[in-house]
Amino acid sequence: MALTTSVEAAAGRVPITIVSLDGELDASNFERFVDEMGQLYAAGTRNLLLDLTNLTFLASSGLVALSSIVRIMHGQPPIDPESGWGALHELGNDVTAGTTQTAVQLAGPQPAVERVLQRTGLDRLFHIHPDRVTALEAF
Repeated sequence: MALTTSVEAAAGRVPITIVSLDGELDASNFERFVDEMGQLYAAGTRNLLLDLTNLTFLASSGLVALSSIVRIMHGQPPIDPESGWGALHELGNDVTAGTTQTAVQLAGPQPAVERVLQRTGLDRLFHIHPDRVTALEAF
């Protein structure tokens, strides 16, 4: 299944860009997704909510994408996807660095996606909220 995204703005204590993911985040689409998030950053987005309610599958390349997005939202370059296992090593370094990033938060992951985040330790990079409403209140 392909990945489709939709983008909307929300007002709160800070401006929030909400990106809803529908489908699967995998090797066939993760680079395009990272590029889209880079374009949002270039356009001024600094607070990002990824709504994972309709994300049905998260591959290892999707994990690299999520970590890259955290880097992008902090003005850093994304992980180089051409680095093979090195990309996963960089992912591990990001998790080990350990600071939860409030600029990128996640909402509504399905149980299978949440398990992947937990088993890989990537859940430590994000505030993860059960739904969009709770997430928006947290920004």
